[in-house]
Parts: sequence; structure tokens; C-alpha cells
Amino acid sequence: MRGVQLPFSNTQKLRYERALAQLESLSSKVNTNATVIVADTIPVDEDGALKGHGTLDMGKNVVATVCGVVERVNKLVYVRSLRARYKPEIGDIIVGRVIEVAPKRWRLEINFSQDAVLMLSSMNLPDGIQRRRTAIDELNMRTIFVENDVICAEVRGFQHDGSLHLQARSQKYGKLERGRLLTIPPYLVKRRKQHFHHLDQYGVDLILGCNGFIWIGEHVEVKDAMVEDQVNKSDPQNTHSGNLLGSSEEPTSTPPETRQYICRIANAITVFSALGFMVTLEGVIEMVNLSLSLNLGVDEMLKAEFHVQVAEKEAERRSTLTKRR
Repeated sequence: MRGVQLPFSNTQKLRYERALAQLESLSSKVNTNATVIVADTIPVDEDGALKGHGTLDMGKNVVATVCGVVERVNKLVYVRSLRARYKPEIGDIIVGRVIEVAPKRWRLEINFSQDAVLMLSSMNLPDGIQRRRTAIDELNMRTIFVENDVICAEVRGFQHDGSLHLQARSQKYGKLERGRLLTIPPYLVKRRKQHFHHLDQYGVDLILGCNGFIWIGEHVEVKDAMVEDQVNKSDPQNTHSGNLLGSSEEPTSTPPETRQYICRIANAITVFSALGFMVTLEGVIEMVNLSLSLNLGVDEMLKAEFHVQVAEKEAERRSTLTKRR
């Protein structure tokens, strides 16, 4: 956080340093013996403790081999690096950009040391029918994804060469349009049960990719092909009219108000990333509401004053949580 380079005035600098000092004091109180550097001794209570990543058994002591935070899961003790690169896990929700259309597969850039692979057989076809892929499907791959398309997928596994194998068999995965892609450090995105968020009050979808790629775009209704098929079979007349509407519907542009909300959310995440704060849905909404309550323009959110206000707000929030405990 102290590495932020902004044109602070003297008053803003004092307020910013005061907020950082308060955050550091709160962190030291909550995380006693949790932050370690190389060669620090990690207290282990149980004799049968399992030593995980970032630890080394030195006789009767367990020492840290990396700088980070000590994490404990049952008997497992390991050190989570603070500024580590993205380490994929099976089931991760990621956002990537297509860089190559190869035979029966797409190659994606996902902010990892190696590219990811999405096989043609690992995704739903546009018609939604579950069937074997044919040579015609392979010839029509560019009608699905082309270079520079942004898509969302899930980590399925690892290949023999270390690259990732993705899958996009759900309706919530696929091509992302009418939005903005942000890149932040992956350690600022915590793995959670839900990475897809619909901000109804703004009409915006937010996808927090575990790989540090964040997508903010206009809300898109997810349609279940199986449910639609059942409705179509039960009411053929309704199906006919619906198909006519779908075929004549032209893609409309994103409303200016929605575009402004997309930019506000993107700027809020940019400020969080610059300050080194974890990016969460609650924090993003709070910062967007703060900018609206202060009548700030979209461009003013990236100025020094708003960075100071966000730091003060975060210090106040953590102080309140500490008092409740």
C-alpha cells in the first residue's frame, strides 16, 4: 500500500499515512504470529501437525521458507505467499482471452505461466444439443470464438505438459460481451463459493476470476436450453412466436447509464488493487455508493482524494469489526 504513486497534497499524505498506520495496527492485533518471513519459527501446538507448502521441519521447530501468512486447516499448517502468482486449482472460475484457434481446441491467455486449452468437446454447442462433435463443428469453430474474444470457463484439470484443461459446459460459461476486462494481482481475489455476481441495482454482471482477470459487463440473462425445450414442447405455438422474435431481434447498444456504472465499478476495483485491498462484492458496492454519495465523476474516482477516502473507510470498517469481536 505504501508503494502507491499519486500526487498527494500535504494534508492528503498525512491522512493517508494515518489510515495505513491504523490498518497495520489492526492487522497486527488480529493476526498475531500469523505474518512470517523466511526463517521465522511457526508455533505448532499438536505433535501430529502436517507441514504444508512454505514450511520446513528443523528438528523440533517448524520454520517458514517464504514470506506470507500462516494458514491452518485442521492439522495442516502452511504459509500462503502474499504476492504469489496465480496457482490454478481444479474448479477455479477463470476469465481468459482467446489467443489461438487450433484444431478442435482454443488456446487462452489466463495470466498463468502457460496457456490454457478449451477443447471443442468440453463446451456446449450454440444449439444446446448434447451430441458428438463432427468435422462440420470443427470447421465452424470460428463462429463460436475467435482471437481476442473474452470467455469465462472452469478449470477441469491439468495436461501432461502442465497447461490447464478448461470446460464450459454450463450456460453461465461462454463468451463475454458488452463489458470491460480488468487485470489485477490474483492474490487479491479470494476463492469463494460464488464468483458470478449480478448487481441488480446497476444492471451489471461482475465476474471475479480466480486468475486475476475481472469482467464487468452489461447484465445478460442466462437461459437454460433444457427448460426452454420443455416449454417449447408443451406449447408449440408459443415456441413459434418466440423463435420469430429471436430471429428478428437486433443487438442493441449498452445504455449510457449502464456504461457509467461499469466504469465506476472498474475504477473502484482499480483503487482496491492500487491500495492492496482484497476485492469483494461488498467492498466494491460500498465504494461505488461512496462515489455516488460524494457526487464524484467517473474520472475523479482515480484521483488521490478518493484513494485517501477509500483507505480511511477501510480502516474504519476493520476497526468496527475488531470492536465487535
